[in-house]
Amino acid sequence: MKSNSKKTLRRGRGQKIAPTGLPQRSQFARDRAMHAISAMRRDAKLSLSHAAKLQGVKPATIKKYFSSSLERSKGKLRVTKCDRSAATLYVPDANGRAVPVHTRSSKDRKALSRYLRDLGRYLRGKRNALAPWRGKTIAGVKLVTSADVIVSIEPALSEFSLYRSTNSGA
Repeated sequence: MKSNSKKTLRRGRGQKIAPTGLPQRSQFARDRAMHAISAMRRDAKLSLSHAAKLQGVKPATIKKYFSSSLERSKGKLRVTKCDRSAATLYVPDANGRAVPVHTRSSKDRKALSRYLRDLGRYLRGKRNALAPWRGKTIAGVKLVTSADVIVSIEPALSEFSLYRSTNSGA
């Protein structure tokens, strides 16, 4: 009997795959899969295969990384209302530098996205856009809402984006 020299890793059903130890290519695939899950949350009629095609990822990749975010409903795979998947996003600090925010839920990711959207609205002239965010923290990071600070860091914000090289903070 011939022995197999290569060992294969088998992941059990529902076992999570940590994003930190993944190669860069897999991190990019995980990021695209997360975007597909997000698109499915925004549009309830969007199927898994169509969301995967829109993001350039296979449905099997979405199932691999985010199986806990999917549930079967009426014979189709639908996305759950929220998840506990880890991701690292970036927000500006009082000096205009990007601060990593390690999120553990889709609600935190959505809140950070809304904050950055409102920050952009503030910079385009809507002066009360940041009013709901005064004194708030998300995932332990205090959000910048002071008009003086935002004006002083405005040049640095033009280069700012929510995601850096990958979603895992690498």
